[in-house]
Amino acid sequence: MSNLKEIRTRIASVESTQKMTSAMKLVSAAKLRRAQNAIFNFKLYSNKLNNLLQNISVHSDISGESPLFTVRKPENVVLIAITSNRGLCGAFNMNVIKEVHRITHEEYATPLSDGKLQLICIGNKAVEELQKTYKIRYHNDFLLEVPTFDEIAKIVSDLISDFNAKKIDKIVIVYNHFVNPATQKVTIELFLPVVRTEKKVPEKGADFIFEPSQDVLVNELIPKILKIKLYKTILDSIAAEHGARMTAMSKATDNAIEILKDLKLRYNNARQTAITNELNEIVSGAEALNN
Repeated sequence: MSNLKEIRTRIASVESTQKMTSAMKLVSAAKLRRAQNAIFNFKLYSNKLNNLLQNISVHSDISGESPLFTVRKPENVVLIAITSNRGLCGAFNMNVIKEVHRITHEEYATPLSDGKLQLICIGNKAVEELQKTYKIRYHNDFLLEVPTFDEIAKIVSDLISDFNAKKIDKIVIVYNHFVNPATQKVTIELFLPVVRTEKKVPEKGADFIFEPSQDVLVNELIPKILKIKLYKTILDSIAAEHGARMTAMSKATDNAIEILKDLKLRYNNARQTAITNELNEIVSGAEALNN
């Protein structure tokens, strides 16, 4: 009977876990749908802005005049690591943290005490793991709950100012790119300096008259595009987080169902054994009385 009670307790525990994981899967699916819509709507604006910059800069060598195109020796590097605030999403956070460790050891193996390598952590999990080893320049957990463009614009403006002042030579973003609900790809993107996209020279007669000049337009567009890029990256990471959590909770629910099947089979076997033993005892007692 004690064995039966043990199994019943485990069945109740697994059923409770199954209900929780199933509910979390539904919640993550709803949040993922909203995140996908946000990315889709924002990507249209971002692509149009990038196309506008390319159309303007293709007619002149803007890259030689804007300091944001300047490539310098990466002595002062800033890594932007984007994770999540919560767990229960598989290897989502650990993949980014491992990639940060790999980059710093293989590409930017510089002394950390003098501040040559700094981190910007978006997400509580990144801060918890990376502050033990690296110097944290800035961290923000609230952006993942309510991603506001104004707050992101302030971060980018500070980074651009330091880059122009040669306090920073290179900025790299490490995050999970959303491929589909079951797949998230760890992505490394160069944020600064800006890489100019090469385009074919337009046909004769395709030139435009710009007011104000092309230089002014490009210098106004680049900071705005960088702000939009970081904002879109955070939205992408949020969608990837919900996809990873939905997948993890789906697998946990399936595992709970399999465990329940096994436990119920063991319970029925133990119950049948107990009934058989009781019947044997009754029959043996009856025969003893008859004798």
